[in-house]
Amino acid sequence: MLLKRHDERLLLSPVDLKPLRDDFEVAGVFNPGAIVANGEVVLMVRVAERPCERRAGFMGLPRWDTRAGLTIDWVPQEELEPIDPRVVKRKADGLIRLTFISHLRVVRCGAGRSVEQVTEDLFLPSCELEEFGVEDPRITAIDGRFCFTYVAVSRHGAATALASTTDFRRFERHGVIFCPENKDVVLFPERIDGHYVALHRPNAATPFCRPEMWVARSLDLIHWGQHECLHGGATGWETGRVGAGAPPVRAGEGWIEIYHGNRQPTKPGEVGMYSTGVLLLDAKNPANILKRTASSIFEPTADFERRGFVPDVVFPTGIVETGDSYLVYYGAADCCTAMVEFKRDEVLAALGVQ
Repeated sequence: MLLKRHDERLLLSPVDLKPLRDDFEVAGVFNPGAIVANGEVVLMVRVAERPCERRAGFMGLPRWDTRAGLTIDWVPQEELEPIDPRVVKRKADGLIRLTFISHLRVVRCGAGRSVEQVTEDLFLPSCELEEFGVEDPRITAIDGRFCFTYVAVSRHGAATALASTTDFRRFERHGVIFCPENKDVVLFPERIDGHYVALHRPNAATPFCRPEMWVARSLDLIHWGQHECLHGGATGWETGRVGAGAPPVRAGEGWIEIYHGNRQPTKPGEVGMYSTGVLLLDAKNPANILKRTASSIFEPTADFERRGFVPDVVFPTGIVETGDSYLVYYGAADCCTAMVEFKRDEVLAALGVQ
């Protein structure tokens, strides 16, 4: 059952931002982390860029060099096999490369329903483990700081790293906390039974099971253990991928987790539709699912969600509570940043909670 969208706004599209260099173009500005900081909604948006130049017989694949900065590798097209809009595969060894590179930019949104300032505050790749970009931040206020996880992409795979800030101008890196392949890590905003808690998405190379979302615990936010499987893709809309979306928010005796699922693609070159569901997790033991929506509650319907760099994608990555509503911030078609408003009681009703 799809929830009513009480408000929906396209906040940012590629034309709203300038690339890092004049010889690059912005392909997408999407998958924003969101938090209330000093009375205003602050987003960290992912900005994906690709080379403008086209060379006959070659493809320009960007990466971040620790000494030279943004760099382009020109690879003969005959050596590459296109997989989907995001990646190509090297024929010689089967390894993949991204067709773009991402960094993060701070955007200030006032009350949360419109963009007030696209700032010059950037979070750029900085090391070998981030050479193919930094992606998809999720922000949580913890212990007086704003902590955010992000995906560090490199020749070693997609890992999840942790950073923090107090002002969204200066950032402190804390390193990789979940090694490859692991993405979609969100932190709970308070300790539970003395532990920090995270949801994460291991991406196994050997498919013994359908895609799964897991729970882990930590005493220091850096070292994680006590891993437990939380939820596996159970229905058609979440058979391709399933993982955390926005960080969990407290709702009575439980935690609301708005998560994403991906339908297994049926044709070569397709990615498959991304939709959204909701879990209600036990407040004292978030590895215990109390309720979940039987079907997706939010699917691509607007034109900017159905057409873009990757079509048919709504990908929730941030949430802000305001009055009796949730403002959910999401990436649309791997191209734009948007916001949708859901009423809290309607989300709970979809879970069967009165």
